[in-house]
Amino acid sequence: MRIRPRLRRRAAARPLHRVASAGVALLLAVPAYGCRPALTPPGAPTAWPTGQSRHWQWQWQLSGPLDPTVQADVFLLDPVATTAAETAELRSRDRRLICQVYVGSVRSTDPDASRFPHVVQGSTGPRPDSRWLDVRGWDALEPVLADRFRLCRGKGFGAVALADADGYAFRTGFPLDFDDQLLFNRRLAELARSLSLSPGLVNDVPQLAALAPDFDFVVNEECVRLAQCAKLLPFADAGKPVFHVEYAGSTDDFCVTTVGYGFASIRKDRALDASREACPLP
Repeated sequence: MRIRPRLRRRAAARPLHRVASAGVALLLAVPAYGCRPALTPPGAPTAWPTGQSRHWQWQWQLSGPLDPTVQADVFLLDPVATTAAETAELRSRDRRLICQVYVGSVRSTDPDASRFPHVVQGSTGPRPDSRWLDVRGWDALEPVLADRFRLCRGKGFGAVALADADGYAFRTGFPLDFDDQLLFNRRLAELARSLSLSPGLVNDVPQLAALAPDFDFVVNEECVRLAQCAKLLPFADAGKPVFHVEYAGSTDDFCVTTVGYGFASIRKDRALDASREACPLP
């Protein structure tokens, strides 16, 4: 997982009415998980009813033993490490399941690494022992990524979150530009839908406004610390879930911002194990 390099201390500026709504949300929020409104059970592909977009609690776990008892409606998991038995247990609890698929990079230890031609592998990537992929090479990448999506679907996931879908903003070894990435990401959203998966984005903040019509949800890291929360509003204002995480600070400090924006926010360690601290939801 890539950590954003720039530090900014001030939270994103936000309109006064959003701050006021945040305070009301926190005052009225009911902390008991079982007392919240009943949520629509997931389907395939996972549905995200706009009227419920502010009511999801979520969990992001990519390391350590999976804890299926976490009081969350949505689980974002590694499709390789997660077993079909684990997803079946979560689905029996009416949990929505999102698999995280790395679409813009490949690691030498990935089970399908040998399927990526050398010509589409570029500079050192954001994860250990990884390389960026040339997203312009759709014909070479599409069959492999389609099989990654099929793995998700076969294990019972109903949605897919695209990670490393912003290579254009980094030194990949290829002359990628903004439009190259837009085209690639839109193609992946269409591919996911063709395989009965709901598509979402991990980060890629500069493109969210352009891609909001194409994707069903967004996963964001540290928009408060990086002063980027306002840039997620194209999703929130469209009634699409914004699953947000901070790795530092107190929920007492950042929840007032993110709940006011309508995000589902949690605090986690960077290891993304089972531990979490959730913001209350309205």
